[in-house]
Amino acid sequence: MPLFGSYESAGSGIAKDSAQKKPFFRFFEILGRKFWKLIEVNMMLSVSLIPLIAAVLSVIYLGENHTTLALILTVVMLLVFAVTFGPNLAAITKILRCFTLEKPCFLMDTYGKTFAGSFKQACPLGLIDLLVVSSVASGFYVYPRIIEALKTAGQGGEGFYYVLFIVTLSLAIGVLIMSFYGYLMIVSTDLSFKHILKNSLALSILALKTNLITLVLSAVIMGIFVGLTLYFPFVMMIVWFFFPTAFVGFLIVFNCYPVIQKYVINPYYAQRGEVSPEMQFSETGGENLFEDQGGREAPIEPKKKGKKGKIVS
Repeated sequence: MPLFGSYESAGSGIAKDSAQKKPFFRFFEILGRKFWKLIEVNMMLSVSLIPLIAAVLSVIYLGENHTTLALILTVVMLLVFAVTFGPNLAAITKILRCFTLEKPCFLMDTYGKTFAGSFKQACPLGLIDLLVVSSVASGFYVYPRIIEALKTAGQGGEGFYYVLFIVTLSLAIGVLIMSFYGYLMIVSTDLSFKHILKNSLALSILALKTNLITLVLSAVIMGIFVGLTLYFPFVMMIVWFFFPTAFVGFLIVFNCYPVIQKYVINPYYAQRGEVSPEMQFSETGGENLFEDQGGREAPIEPKKKGKKGKIVS
């Protein structure tokens, strides 16, 4: 028995010129259809973290008795993770973009082709992101301790480190929002790496409202899961493997891709006197061999149980 109703009946279809649903409703409609695919995507993301996990385990289990081996394994695994971080994100972003545009997508095929095709640009972008993350994490660890030490000693001067802390936090937010657009433009355009960075910075300012909404929603969702992890660590370790990261990624792509389409893709085609292939329009400029009957065909009802149908051999 189907979980959400019967698959034996069919409605009247959807007319091709029917009004598009509001983004809020369309988001949850796509989410419902792609829910199990998002779980697969989340698993792919989790697998991409294996080098990082291996580096941590090397330090924990080999650090005391096999220091040299632990150091070599840690460095190698961290290098593998750093080099593949950007291409992994680009490949996942391409899949989530297909979900957003409701285009057909074979996960592993799309992932493999995008990973290889975007490597040249996605790898340096990933390295920049990791460098910024490392710097911000160091600042978050060091500055509060310096401030606390200055307060305890009564020497003053902690105001300078408060400023550095705020600058670090602002830098982290800015780079994070730029990353929303960087990987999307890598998999959606043929722009050079320099122009991808410039456009990412410009879009992070032009679409400030959308960016702040996306950032807050993402932070709230991830914060909820982090909070649950503190109380239910063993259960949530399993949950993290299957769900939240891909869901947040889909939210980011769904909100940010229309901005790229509006400010980058559509103007490019407009300058060439062409129409973007991703823009929806109903006129084809020629005779259609078949006419779309969506919204007009008669609904198909399931046969009543107990009555045998005709057998066609």
